[in-house]
Amino acid sequence: MTISRRKLIEPQITPFYHVINRCVRRAYLCGDDPYNGKNYHHRRGWIVNKIKQLAAVFCIDVCAYAVMSNHYHLVLKIDTEQQQKLTPEEVISRWLQLFNGHPIAVDFLKEGQIGADKQQALSNLVAEWQQRLGSISWFMRCLNEEIARKANKEDQCKGAFWEGRFKSQALLDEQALLSCMMYVDLNPIRAGVTSSLQQSDFTSIQQRIREHHQAKVSSSSKLPPSANHFQLLPFVGAEHQAKTAGIHFAFADYLELID
Repeated sequence: MTISRRKLIEPQITPFYHVINRCVRRAYLCGDDPYNGKNYHHRRGWIVNKIKQLAAVFCIDVCAYAVMSNHYHLVLKIDTEQQQKLTPEEVISRWLQLFNGHPIAVDFLKEGQIGADKQQALSNLVAEWQQRLGSISWFMRCLNEEIARKANKEDQCKGAFWEGRFKSQALLDEQALLSCMMYVDLNPIRAGVTSSLQQSDFTSIQQRIREHHQAKVSSSSKLPPSANHFQLLPFVGAEHQAKTAGIHFAFADYLELID
């Protein structure tokens, strides 16, 4: 029997979660499909681009990701502090980037105020949307629905594209978080797709390594950093030294560990 997400995902216990989703059909999610001879490599870009959009809208940080041939992995962190600090205007503005808004909310965003008779309805909407902006279930729903629609349109078919509900696992401590991130980052190497971290396309470790090298070049040449990728949750060193939200581990140590 399936278990309610409310019991599986509890930010009060831990904000970190490993989620995975798999394609249900024999046809591949991405890469070369040996059954029909088609290449779906471009779909990996769909997924990464959608994750980038959702990470900017939701109060959820991405720690790691890997897009494989017929499934993908994510390590996510729910930022409850940011979620609670959102103003009604910010909540509505973020939600309207993903969905058509309720007329009351749209009017409030345009006019800056609404009548007293509509205030309670607006408060209820804002409270509901604010809760959803910190929900991994809604994050995954937005990601999976768009990819499924685009893939079905491309394949000229209907029906389920994903195997079922995404699977989630709570990461209760730093050891679990780092172990899971390494598991996700090493997926292409373990599957024999590539032999190096630098060549592991559509993974967070490749993005982090490239951004690390680019930061060195940018600092020496005074060039602005690239904005091609979304911001991953950064490594901020040891916990007692961390002054900003992030992964309390040094990136250099993580590279040595994953090596």
